[in-house]
Amino acid sequence: MKDKNFEIVSIAQDTGGARDAGPWITAAKPEYTVLIDTKHLVTRLYNMVNVPTAVWINEEGRIVRPNEVAYVDNRFTSLHRLEAAPYLDALRDWLAKGEESVFAMSEKELKAQMAEQNTDWALAAAEFGLAEYLYRKGEQVASIKHYKEAQRLNPDNWNYKRQAWALSDAERDYGTSFQKEVQKLGGKPYYAPRKLPETKKP
Repeated sequence: MKDKNFEIVSIAQDTGGARDAGPWITAAKPEYTVLIDTKHLVTRLYNMVNVPTAVWINEEGRIVRPNEVAYVDNRFTSLHRLEAAPYLDALRDWLAKGEESVFAMSEKELKAQMAEQNTDWALAAAEFGLAEYLYRKGEQVASIKHYKEAQRLNPDNWNYKRQAWALSDAERDYGTSFQKEVQKLGGKPYYAPRKLPETKKP
């Protein structure tokens, strides 16, 4: 879709940088720009709590859809129960119609949909930042209690969990694993539901 003035910028949120994310990026052989965010700035600024998450930004740099789960196919549908097609169709509609697309939000609609920050989330971000700082200083053991506190303050933030567990032995240090935590959901959505407007079939 590059002929429609469309570009993808993929940003890996990974404290380990190219050492950890690099092999995955190389194996994927992407045909788009890939960056690595070792400080998780994008996660914090866009209030992203899981991956893969996408934000639509127009040519003027304005966000027209906030962060939403974005899969290109259905290979993980058994985990998240979300079909890829409706989102991809919405994206194509926006590329064809621009601001006239029903999927492109006005500033008012955008503000109404975006979740308001709260004190616990701000504290969680601070705890996560401290944990990251300690980890980079070589104080992995000291970082664990701050990763745990970030998860306690914002339990729906899977990015906090994923990163903490990836940097240690999750079973030993946190008494859990990704698979166990997903099972604990007991049917609760792994991602927040999308809010795509209904459209009439032609």
